[in-house]
Amino acid sequence: MSRQRSMETILTSEFVSIGELVRLTDSRYSTLKFYTEEGMLPFEQAEENLTRRYKREDTVALILMIKELKSNGLSIPQIKEALNMDE
Repeated sequence: MSRQRSMETILTSEFVSIGELVRLTDSRYSTLKFYTEEGMLPFEQAEENLTRRYKREDTVALILMIKELKSNGLSIPQIKEALNMDE
């Protein structure tokens, strides 16, 4: 298992892991994994390395938007529809 990066390092990185997103957004790992599997959080994945990398700024903003929509009572299908409208 690799050593955790410092928050200072994470905040200056272009790409972060799902575990680092958990720390940045105070979200549950299982929740972010679900959002990823539902296609709500885009990521990059190198073929030789199975680690998913997320663009830090874009993904944190997206997670905060999802949290806001969820707190307003929207369902996952409604949130996905709302996110697709912004593209």
